[in-house]
Amino acid sequence: MDLQPEMILVDQKFADKEEAIRACGRLLVDNGCVDEEYVEAMIERNNLVSTYMGNFIAIPHGTDEAKRFVKKSGISVIQAPAGVQFGNDDTEDVAMVLFGIAGVENEHLDLLQKIAIFCSEVENVVKLADAKTKEEIIGYLQEVE
Repeated sequence: MDLQPEMILVDQKFADKEEAIRACGRLLVDNGCVDEEYVEAMIERNNLVSTYMGNFIAIPHGTDEAKRFVKKSGISVIQAPAGVQFGNDDTEDVAMVLFGIAGVENEHLDLLQKIAIFCSEVENVVKLADAKTKEEIIGYLQEVE
């Protein structure tokens, strides 16, 4: 998984899931992975089916129709230690780590699989949520290779 420090934000706080998803998308836009329209498709995708995956992670990504806005595959990582509510207020669907994903063709499926395997163990998610630096996050995620 090729992670770049400029695609990672640590210790972030968000008012709601839409703001958090937009932040994931902004990193993808700013680093030349996607066009601006992809960010709206990430919001739309989450409105159709929640991108909350359990174990305190969310993986915002665009709709199938938005693939045309992807210029190159990329992954953004945002740590939100205070958590972001992805469900209704009466659920515990709180994400502390968000992975924004954009993939050319089906490249994103490989990224999704690696993230899912790593994050299937809640201890790994805790490591990411507790990390103090971008380099620490990169180090943990490179163990997935």
